[in-house]
This record gives sequence, structure tokens and C-alpha cells, in this order.
Amino acid sequence: MTDFTIRVDQNKYLPAGSQEVHGIITVEASGPVDRAPVAEAAEVIIVDTSGSMSYGKIADARKAAQAAIDTLRDGVHFAVISGNHQAEVIFPGGGRLAPADAQSRHAAKEAVSHLRAEGGTAMGRWLRRAADLFSAHQVTHPGAIRHAILLTDGKNEHEPAPEFDANLAYCSGKFVCDCRGVGTDWVVAEVRRIGSTLLGSVMDIRRPEELEADFRAMTEAAMGKTVADVALRVWIPRAATLNFVKQVSPALEDLTSRRTEVDALTGDYPTGAWGGESREYHVSVRVPSGNVGQEMRAGLVKLVLPDTGQVLASGNMLAQWSDDPVQSTRINQRVAHYTGQQELASLIQEGLQARNDGDVEAATARLGKARGIAEQAGNEETAKLLDKVIDVDPETGTARLKRVVDKADEIALDTRSVRTVRMRKDPEN
Repeated sequence: MTDFTIRVDQNKYLPAGSQEVHGIITVEASGPVDRAPVAEAAEVIIVDTSGSMSYGKIADARKAAQAAIDTLRDGVHFAVISGNHQAEVIFPGGGRLAPADAQSRHAAKEAVSHLRAEGGTAMGRWLRRAADLFSAHQVTHPGAIRHAILLTDGKNEHEPAPEFDANLAYCSGKFVCDCRGVGTDWVVAEVRRIGSTLLGSVMDIRRPEELEADFRAMTEAAMGKTVADVALRVWIPRAATLNFVKQVSPALEDLTSRRTEVDALTGDYPTGAWGGESREYHVSVRVPSGNVGQEMRAGLVKLVLPDTGQVLASGNMLAQWSDDPVQSTRINQRVAHYTGQQELASLIQEGLQARNDGDVEAATARLGKARGIAEQAGNEETAKLLDKVIDVDPETGTARLKRVVDKADEIALDTRSVRTVRMRKDPEN
């Protein structure tokens, strides 16, 4: 059985008149992996087979899909979708998923071997077809962990925006989808929107030959999930206001608008499926100002199974007003760290947009500031990616945009801007 714990990091002391309460909520799932019960799971592999996947990419995509099929546990129900301007279930067909065994794996890999690159790109239609497969499967397997992999190399050019919006809304909450963009012709913001809506990761794959190992790793991670559909349940006092709920580690994701009302004071925020892992969330609450010495509970955070209401773990956010400046002006290190990580992501995305718009001054200012934050936070990967876009004078700290930037480096920086690093040293306060 997976065990969950919640830890709340904050400085509860507020100066007189202050109303903002911040807490970093660390949720950890652990348990004896070798004795953990095998969870029911359903997997759909979605491969872009549009015309742009020609010139060798489709061959690597076939290898990647076959590697994912080989990685599935026995008994996991699965399907494979070929996606261009339409969505075709090439295995098993009949609007259903098939249980993985030696025979079904062989048949699925045989079907994948015949994938060809032709036609346009309509990712929302691919996802909607996957959602229908998962929904049909859920009727007989309601507790199964539902996961999809989506691979694309291009823009969503053959699906009108209103249709794409409707398809994405239709899929929300039905499954988790990890997305991969290969090459340099896909749009990060477009794929990130899919990953965000479906609570999955988004990563760039520079070379098609890297797909096979990545698909195997993604599938292994999905097979390691043991609990499906967990929610972060946040209660606040009657006179308080919830400012936001954000996942801040391992990647940034604003969950505020994803709230499901439990009652007037309580809401659930989706976190998807869990295995043995740790994630962190930033919760901000505005409370009525109190008198010096007064203490109150500013929030109660629980991890719950929404269908049953079972509480897996809980923790309190507190507020106490103080006239001691040493207490009340101290910023919790973990709160400060992740506030900086959120600023870093915004600066990178704004800087890259300014660069593409030809606004050199704004791009330089934002990306240069981002480089300083990345270095201070110990985010070495992001710092290295920024160094491929800007030059920084080591003596003056002055930043300058590089004239020539590899498109793959720009995509990598944009894609990975939302990935965060944990603090180098665990703070005590």
C-alpha cells in the first residue's frame, strides 16, 4: 500500500496588518515497491503519422512505439492510435483496449510496423479518440490508472481552433497524457497546453533516434503508478480568499482554475496518478488581518481520493501576527525558492516571445535576469540552456542576445522553462 505524507513549510508569523499567507506543501508517496499491489492500468500510445513525419522520423517513431508496447506489464489494457488529420485505432480496433500478453504485443507491434507518414495534423481528434477508448474501458475497470503517450513533430494545422478547444475540454479529467515533440517544427505552447490540461509532462526530443529510449522510460514510469486520481483538497476560513494553488515541483503547473467545489470553503485540485515520488505545491491565502498575538488556521490541506473522500494525508497552514520584526520579516526559504522558480519560467517565456517579436531590448532584459535567477537557484540545466541564447559578460553581468541561435536550443529552453529544481539544502524553517 502506498503511504502519503504532507509537510507544510512556511513562516506563520505576519507583521501587524499583513494578510498574505504562503506555504509550500510537500507531498510524498512511498511504500515497499516490491510488495506494492499491481494497479490496474490502461495505456494508449498516440503516434503522429502526418506527412511531416517522413524522412526517417516515422521509422524511429515505429521503434519507439514498439519499445513502449514491450514495456507494458502483462494484463495492462492498451491500444495504439495513428494520428494525422484523422485518428485511426490501428490496434486492437473495435473501440476497445486489449490486455497485454505475448500474442497481443506481437500483433500490436506488427500493426505499428506498417505505420506510414501521410496527411495532416489534428491532435485534438487523436486525444478525443483516446478519451473514448478510456471511457469505454472505465465502465468495466473503474479504478484503472489511465495514461497516454502523444508524439508529434508539427503544428496542429488541420483542426479549427474551436474544435481543438472542445476536444481538449472533452478529454480533461479522463486520462493523463505525457507529450513529446520531436524536431524543430512543433509549437511548444500548443503541446504544453495539452500536457497542462491532461496533467502530463512535455519534453523536447532533439533527435528522432532518442525516441525509443524515451518511450520506454515513459512507459516504465506509467507502469510504476499505484494510485489513480488523487486530489489536493484545500479548505480556507470563511472570511479568507484563496489566491492560488500551484504545483511547483517537479514542474510548474497552475491548478487554480482546475478547482472542483466540495463546499463553499473547500475545493479539490487534480494531481493525477501517483507512484513512489514527491511533488511540491505552493498555496497562497489572503486572510483578514488579526491583532498582535492572535493565531488562526489559514488553511487545511489534504490529499484525498475524490471518489470516496478517503483522506491520505493532511497538514495545516497557520497565521500568527507578531510585532517582533525578526519573526515577521523572515521569508521561508522554500517559499522564496519556488517563487523565484516561477519568476524564472515567466522571464524565459516572455524573453523568447520578445526575441521572436524582434524586441531585442525586452528579450535581453528578461533572459539576462533569468540567467541570474537560474544560477542563484542552482538550476544548472536552465543556466546552460540560457547560455546558448545569450552571452553574459562575467565581469559586468551585462547580457547580450546571440545573433544566431539553434532552433532546437530555443525549443529546449522554452520546453524546460517550467521544470524546477529542489533546494540545494533542506531548510529548517
